[in-house]
Amino acid sequence: MDVFHLFSLIGTIAFAVSGAIVAMEEEYDILGVIVLGLVTAFGGGVVRNLLIGAPVTTLWSQSLYLNTASVSILVVFFLPIAWIHHWKKTEAFFDAIGLSAFAIQGALFAVDAKLPLNAVMVAAMLTGIGGGMIRDMMAGRKPLVLRDEIYAVWALAAGFAIGYGRFGSTWELLTLFAFIVVFRMLSVQFKWKLPRRSLRSNQGRPEKGEE
Repeated sequence: MDVFHLFSLIGTIAFAVSGAIVAMEEEYDILGVIVLGLVTAFGGGVVRNLLIGAPVTTLWSQSLYLNTASVSILVVFFLPIAWIHHWKKTEAFFDAIGLSAFAIQGALFAVDAKLPLNAVMVAAMLTGIGGGMIRDMMAGRKPLVLRDEIYAVWALAAGFAIGYGRFGSTWELLTLFAFIVVFRMLSVQFKWKLPRRSLRSNQGRPEKGEE
């Protein structure tokens, strides 16, 4: 198994588990859990393929990943509830694993298609965040990528590193994978944020620095 398939497998398991847990939190039945888990695992790749012109139908030939995602979802569904509650405490960690693995997988896909650097970065970002965004929207939640902590930036960073040619060997890509996971978790722990502005009226409220 080459490194491309390794990261595809890691991301598939991580996001399938993440989608299944979110579905159970929303009290979906077993069919809903399976659907949301599969959408989370494959949504990012489908969005990426649509935007860069790759065949979407390649999904149906990836029996290894479909079977892996399905088994992962069913395992989570039948786990003891106490285990799942314990697992939920590491939800951000599994999301970080999925983000990193799929961002690298998307970037490698774009590099293999000989796309320019900006397209490699976009492919990495869409593959890394697409499934999670679709998952959150289907579950009626605010997408994680739109929350306070830095999220998509790490996928873009992975795309830049690979597209710029700085990471190519297996060990370099594994190092990049660990780097993205660690910095994603640091952004959660320390609540790192991108600059933002609010259009809400501040009438009657003191400006910052004037309190």
